[in-house]
Amino acid sequence: MRISAKSDYAVRAMIELACLGDEPTKGEVIAESQGIPLNFMENILGELKRHGIVESRRGAQGGYWLSRSPADITVADIVRCVDGPLASIRDSSPEETEYPGRAAALRDVWIALRMNVRSVLESTTLQDLVDGTLPPEVTEPVGDPEAWVRR
Repeated sequence: MRISAKSDYAVRAMIELACLGDEPTKGEVIAESQGIPLNFMENILGELKRHGIVESRRGAQGGYWLSRSPADITVADIVRCVDGPLASIRDSSPEETEYPGRAAALRDVWIALRMNVRSVLESTTLQDLVDGTLPPEVTEPVGDPEAWVRR
């Protein structure tokens, strides 16, 4: 599975907004704090606004802020806003995919992949990331992180 730069940047921007509270924060501040190109950051914030996950106000006192509590925004919500479905096969859901003959079981692999991705991303909120208290769906399957890094 590949996480796009857009999703990575969007989640990082949302963590910044969650940490900064209800005060409007300029896109430049978020971009600078996370080392994200400003134009890319502004486009991502625009998409998040169109999906209703952030709000904004123009002007000298303007900026962006979360539209709801960080505890009510999951990583899955953010990724879907900027990249669409969490797991798809050639722009179709895994359930809609069928393979002939010996490849038929592959459909079940794609379904399981999506279920596991959803389990992790839908159970992890911005508040979890801000607090550093990740849910069991993230921490329990990990085991020895060093073993995974070596793979």
